[in-house]
Amino acid sequence: MIAADVRDNEMMQAALAEARAAMAAGEVPVGAVVVKDGQIIATGRNSPIDAHDPTAHAEIVALRAAAKVLGNYRLDDCELYVTLEPCAMCSGAMLQARLKRVVFAATEPKTGAAGSVLNLFAEARINHQTAVQGGVLAEESTALLQTFFGERRAVRREEARLNHPLQDIALRTPDAAFIGLSDYPWPPNYISDLPTLAGLRMHYLDEQGVHDGTSALTFLCLHDSPSWSYLFRKMIPVFLAAGHRVVAPDLIGFGKSDKPKKDSFHQFDFHRQSLLELVERLDLKNVVLVLQDGGGSLGLSLPMAASQRYSGLLTLRSLPATSDEESAAYNAPFVDSGHRAALRGFPRMMQEMHDLEGAEGTLLAQQAREFWANQWTGQTLLAVDEAYQGEGMASEVVQFFDMH
Repeated sequence: MIAADVRDNEMMQAALAEARAAMAAGEVPVGAVVVKDGQIIATGRNSPIDAHDPTAHAEIVALRAAAKVLGNYRLDDCELYVTLEPCAMCSGAMLQARLKRVVFAATEPKTGAAGSVLNLFAEARINHQTAVQGGVLAEESTALLQTFFGERRAVRREEARLNHPLQDIALRTPDAAFIGLSDYPWPPNYISDLPTLAGLRMHYLDEQGVHDGTSALTFLCLHDSPSWSYLFRKMIPVFLAAGHRVVAPDLIGFGKSDKPKKDSFHQFDFHRQSLLELVERLDLKNVVLVLQDGGGSLGLSLPMAASQRYSGLLTLRSLPATSDEESAAYNAPFVDSGHRAALRGFPRMMQEMHDLEGAEGTLLAQQAREFWANQWTGQTLLAVDEAYQGEGMASEVVQFFDMH
């Protein structure tokens, strides 16, 4: 007699083989098998893309095959093994089939209907009860899914890079300029179809840590001139290790973003609106706004446009580069005078905005002052130079916002 856990592992290995076959066919790698009397009587793999069928999940395919084998839509005394927690559609089909037992590998926190989002199998009002067990070979299934989605993201990033044609008004720093940057391993993300960008390519980092709860933060890190997202390289790993999301855009004219040729291109309203549209497009929530030095004037104008998205403010005073390697990294985007229009135009823009506010005020400045004085309900933290001298300060930042 084979022990139950050994048999479960063997059957889940068969389901994983189906998942790998789905992956090879370009489908999300989910596989399933139906077992009766200790024998596999049917298999299924994800195939909604190939079959042009939104119901062609691995479980549904396996259930259909098993029903044909047995000549009955009732699958009494059968067990189904699947590599990913079933959705509501598949869970409902399993209950309709009168399965004896369902065993799954990895949990599905977004759509899982066996305990993650809801648990149909625990609904006592349903006239058939199916036993359910999760976590069998979960690591193997999770690794397969991570590989699949990682490869797909890489393909999409490359497609995005190729599908962002350079506008006549701008220059683009060659990729070779960024090769070998220390402590900056994250893959690029690009966007050019925001209305304000008008085809200009904006670069941003978007990394997600693994968080156990529902209160994960999003650290939106905004640089100032003459820096770029490289500035936050020491803090990002700490935020990710704590399970939070980090988004760090390069403003147009900086970093890996496109660089308009004219100094006069840089206007406060353009940069503000492009950031507002990026926040909306990425649907950022529970945001801790991380501002560097003078970048605060721009960043502080964002939360009042969508205050429900923001929960914290972190302002930083950064240190200058302390080594030749760091200096070279900060200067990497600005390969010649043509690529440095932002370095000339951005400080002028900020000074003009400051002078205008000081002389007569602007509606936007008045609204910002009113918001931060009377409407802001989030947490605020000022971090000085030590924030860039190691992981310790970044860890304290995470603890501060986690506790609040």
